[in-house]
Amino acid sequence: MKITYDWLKDHLKTNQTEGKLLEQLTNVGLEVEGVESLSEGQDLFKVAKILKTEKHPDADRLKVCDVDVGDKEIKKVVCGAPNAREGLLTIYAPPGAVIPKSGLKLVVAKIRGVISYGMLCSESELKLSDESEGITELPSSKYSKKVGKNYFEKPSSNLIDLSITPNRPDCLGVRGIARDLAASGFGKFKEIKLKNIKSTSKRKIKITLKKEKNQACSVFGSCLITNVKNTESPEWLKQKLISIGQKPISAIVDITNYMMFDNNRPLHVFDADKIEKELIVRNSKKGEKFDALDNKIYNLDENMCVISDSKGPLALGGIMGGIRSGTQMDTKNVLIESAYFDPTVTRKTAKKLNIDSDAKFRFERGIDPLSIEEGLIRSANLIQEICGGEIGKVEIKKNQSFKTTEINFDQKIFEKIMGLKISSSEVTNILKDLGFKIKKNKKLLKLQVPSWRPDILQPIDVVEELARIKGYDKIKTIEPEKVRLKRTLNKTQKLFHFLQRAVASKGYYEVVTWSFTDAKFNNLFKGENGEIKIVNPISSDLGVLRNSIYSNLTMYLNKNIDRGYKDISLFEIGPVFTGKNPGDQITVVCGVSTGKKSRLSWIEKERDIDVFDIKRDVIQTLSEAGYNPEKFAIDNKTPNYYHPGKSGRLFLNTGKENVAAYFGELHPSIIKSIDMKTNVLVGFEIFLENLKQPKKTLNDQKSKYSVSDFQKSERDFAFILDKKVDAQDLIKIISNVDKKLIQRVRIFDLYEGDNIPQDKKSIALNVTIQSDEKTLKDKDLEDLNNLIIKSVEEKTGAKIRS
Repeated sequence: MKITYDWLKDHLKTNQTEGKLLEQLTNVGLEVEGVESLSEGQDLFKVAKILKTEKHPDADRLKVCDVDVGDKEIKKVVCGAPNAREGLLTIYAPPGAVIPKSGLKLVVAKIRGVISYGMLCSESELKLSDESEGITELPSSKYSKKVGKNYFEKPSSNLIDLSITPNRPDCLGVRGIARDLAASGFGKFKEIKLKNIKSTSKRKIKITLKKEKNQACSVFGSCLITNVKNTESPEWLKQKLISIGQKPISAIVDITNYMMFDNNRPLHVFDADKIEKELIVRNSKKGEKFDALDNKIYNLDENMCVISDSKGPLALGGIMGGIRSGTQMDTKNVLIESAYFDPTVTRKTAKKLNIDSDAKFRFERGIDPLSIEEGLIRSANLIQEICGGEIGKVEIKKNQSFKTTEINFDQKIFEKIMGLKISSSEVTNILKDLGFKIKKNKKLLKLQVPSWRPDILQPIDVVEELARIKGYDKIKTIEPEKVRLKRTLNKTQKLFHFLQRAVASKGYYEVVTWSFTDAKFNNLFKGENGEIKIVNPISSDLGVLRNSIYSNLTMYLNKNIDRGYKDISLFEIGPVFTGKNPGDQITVVCGVSTGKKSRLSWIEKERDIDVFDIKRDVIQTLSEAGYNPEKFAIDNKTPNYYHPGKSGRLFLNTGKENVAAYFGELHPSIIKSIDMKTNVLVGFEIFLENLKQPKKTLNDQKSKYSVSDFQKSERDFAFILDKKVDAQDLIKIISNVDKKLIQRVRIFDLYEGDNIPQDKKSIALNVTIQSDEKTLKDKDLEDLNNLIIKSVEEKTGAKIRS
């Protein structure tokens, strides 16, 4: 929104400087984007007189003019205008001047062999009007004594460019900005006294406002003026528009533009003689064509608001007028339209047709619905004052009436929210200055919101208005107390961050993804949960809430593999959703891993990552968090997205109350369905809600391992035992034989096949034996071997395999 201080003073009585104005605009929330000098370069354009013209020696259409530019200084100027003649008063631009329309900087130039010192300008080149047929002709009565003087009067103020937020449509008019400044104490707001219209024309045009579904126009006002004489706008009106970068066209058009920028009231004027029979405000029909003022023909869809006659659309409501009913300089009778169009329908129509206009920019944000009559009266009086004519009756048709928003406001809310005291009288004065109507009701203020403020709907909006006008600079800056509390995180939060670090320490890269995901991936991992669709997703491939973090992890793991990465481990900690209701979500630590182990190692042979690697990561993570691994219980009942023979679920105790984690290979069908270029994919899920707080605090989980100075020994055992016996139970039995000597038990083979009964299996284990006190003798090792075999045989019924 561009304004000048001079225009602002039409609505604001103040003696403040322009510098103070810029500060105050920012203080009341109207951001100043830039300030531009209106007079820069304009002092070069002079009133000049053509003394003599001669035909150019080498060009039939060019003339060489002797031009008096003041102080008896004569300049030779080559000119191609047909109206260039002796004695004509016009506007001269010397070398160095920049032409407003083209941005061309003039230089001394040789044109067909004749040197030209500058240029004689048309009104179009100076953005004074659309007239471009010849150079400007200035009336001698006004300019005969001004030869050599500046044509442009030096403006007293600069052009101020404001950034108006979408919630402040009232400030898209100069008057709305003045109202805010007056409320803040910057000056006194000037009231507009409307002149009564003396209706002298009896001619009428039938207007029908149709009641249709999705009708964008709820109020349509009109006023017919007959016997006008369209003319050039008076100087004051042209200067107003030129000062904000607008181009004067004709008095009738300029008046409608002036009303739009002055009071945020877009208007449209029809040539009444071009309207066939009647004017109808209705919804468009699919396939209708509209020939607009921007010289483009638009194909309309259904339910676009059009103003038409019996032949078809004349204007697109709230957006743009049409060529067929446009006014010209010879227009005799005009119909002024002032209406209210629905912001949503206006925005959708303009977006679909890719039309942008000043009127659309305002209607899509919300115009004052009660400004219709005022817009008609002010514009009709101006047209009559400048163009003459007889004004008809103001007619307003409505489909619905405007309902005033009412708010019960407790003044104590302001101090509670802003931390700033404000007196009752100050509240009343500010709100009245902003246009609120106030009734006191015990401790509350009953407020009627002004019609031009569609953004104020609840008490918190009123608080914002008071704070804005009172001044945010009045709020004291209080430094926070520099007191560190002993506890900044609760136990659950500490566990969350500990698990985050624990998994990362094992070589997993943390990723952060959306809580919603692609339904194709989610369906692979949702298990027994139902799909939770998002009503308005940000993109088509993020259309559901995730039932498992696997959906996003596998998606991004696959993208990394496609880019050439081979050995990757990713994890994320965050929510997954089990239902649509609030609270139907749990927090999960989920990780995936693929590729080779020891790919580049010269000590250990490379191999595919397997279920035991992921099992180790889960058990080690939970152990580090303070949970006792000796009490863990593991079985092989897992969701359908895990490999049925190479996965497990883990409980924190043998009671198997709640599943603490799942781990294992993901089902081969999943790898195939997402076309992942890998042999094996393993993963785990740890459920935070099912983890009871460990007895040890997380701060106690420091390494207590020591390195023995004595030699270690390794022994391999192979047992034949029932298939019902879990391998984990076998490890626990062996580990409990002698906790001081047995340092590690690792399974390295599982065999079921020939020479083994069908209900049996063979498990081979490697046991690491080491003492912290002495070097073990052969007898010590033999005794321990026998004790291990005896314990396993007694507790499981297993037999040592020969």
